[in-house]
Amino acid sequence: MEYFISPSKGRMTIDEMFDDILAYIQSNPEDKYKLIIGTDSQSRDDVCFVTAIIIHRLGKGARYYYCRDHQFIGHSLRQRIYYETARSLGVASRIADRLARNGHGDLDLEIHLDVGEKGQTKDLIREVVGMVVGSGFDARIKPDSFGASKVADKYTK
Repeated sequence: MEYFISPSKGRMTIDEMFDDILAYIQSNPEDKYKLIIGTDSQSRDDVCFVTAIIIHRLGKGARYYYCRDHQFIGHSLRQRIYYETARSLGVASRIADRLARNGHGDLDLEIHLDVGEKGQTKDLIREVVGMVVGSGFDARIKPDSFGASKVADKYTK
């Protein structure tokens, strides 16, 4: 993940994205915020993975960024869901560490997983939620995982 894209600001490095997130929080420090990270994928000849980072100013909108990457990994659903979860956890860990170093270690951070009770992914829920919770983050699944199932999904097409 070399760079992220902001729909309003264009291409950004991870440092520029992080600075933009901090500026967004600091512009209204009295508001409540939640950081949401979700990854989705689409299988073609290769697999397109998109990770979305959303900074949600609760009740007052949000800003988001995404990065897209193509991998030649197997097309097994289990493998893709595990890789999606690992990508989200990697980004979440990097951002959580930076937030803590910048005085925002108490910011709510959720990982949105592209799994749900309906469909082929229901057998994977316990495993990937366990990965996320075991890493110290909150996990959301469908229908509450819009970071993966809506925002990231939009850019896998």
